[in-house]
Amino acid sequence: MRVLLVTGKGGVGKTTVAAATALKAADLGHRTLVMSTDPAHSLADAFDVPLGDEPHQIGENLVAQQIDSQHRLEQYWGEVRDYLTDVFDWGGLKGIEAEELAVFPGMDELFALADVKDHAVSGAYDLLVVDCAPTAETLRLLSLPEILGWYMDKIFPVERKIVKAMRPVLNKVVSIPIAGDEVFDAAEGFYGRIQGVRDILTNPFVTSARLVLNPEKMVINEARRTYTYLGLFGYAVDGVVVNRVLPETVTDPYFKRWQEVQADYLVDIEEGFADVEIRRLRLFDEEMVGVEKLRLLGDELYPDVDPLDRLSESEPFQVLDEGDDVVLAVAVPFAEKGEVDVVRYAEELIITVGSYRRAFILPDSLRRREVRRAQLEDGVLRVTFGEK
Repeated sequence: MRVLLVTGKGGVGKTTVAAATALKAADLGHRTLVMSTDPAHSLADAFDVPLGDEPHQIGENLVAQQIDSQHRLEQYWGEVRDYLTDVFDWGGLKGIEAEELAVFPGMDELFALADVKDHAVSGAYDLLVVDCAPTAETLRLLSLPEILGWYMDKIFPVERKIVKAMRPVLNKVVSIPIAGDEVFDAAEGFYGRIQGVRDILTNPFVTSARLVLNPEKMVINEARRTYTYLGLFGYAVDGVVVNRVLPETVTDPYFKRWQEVQADYLVDIEEGFADVEIRRLRLFDEEMVGVEKLRLLGDELYPDVDPLDRLSESEPFQVLDEGDDVVLAVAVPFAEKGEVDVVRYAEELIITVGSYRRAFILPDSLRRREVRRAQLEDGVLRVTFGEK
């Protein structure tokens, strides 16, 4: 089983690349599902067929799906939403305002993650291609399992015990709605659906992220940041797709300067992403919509490899023995020393890169050690633990 996460800045062609990748795999005989987790779905537009919340057969070996987050909300979050709506209503908010506040930012991404896990473990598919939302939303999506897991492990059990013990008293002295067991059961049940999804997505032998970009300055810069943050959260990037490259056959003087600019950016991409596979797609002279045109695109993108193959080997997170010391190595390509911070707090190691923070729960073998030093070398953060 393989999972491919296709992401990139909005407008670079990631949905087209995801659809073409899935179609190519299906043509090679792999049972393939391509699904969109982008709230602004465009997968149906790419295939030029209607798609909905349920998997829809597009062709032999190929199924497509666009997640309906509203439907998932009703199915898995209804009890919690109704309780929160009552609380906000008690506080003075009415109607639509209370309902909107009862759905937290990122809920739609969580529902999508639950589907990713379900499909990955179902045994029904050889490949799951995930057409992710634009990069900022994708990074939030991929950090949610760890954040929610931390909350469910550390805070949720305490909250539940306190509320259970105090509910009889609180019901007599305050009018605010108190959460019942059905609310906690609903929250716990939903978490149960996404438990284990991180193990699937951070296993480099199962899941790979592929970045789609155009040879443009702002797009490249965002792809570099995305590459860094994916490494921080333990997601392996095995390929970069450079889309809409002007073909050398274009000789019109109008495009000459554009070709020169692209040539410079292509050099930057080759140098900056030298440790992963880089594949190019030319700028086509027509809109690549529909199965036949997507098939042409897929053949050009993967002329010599199977899309399921790991295009390059990368392990964003490693624990290494170095003499008497143990080194925690985290890949953070393109990160600068000034934007990296490492703090040890009890059993956690908190690493901050730019605006993103990750808390590593240390295994027992490292909890007994102390942090000796942290060094950023060649895109790898090395945190050395030594005996106390």
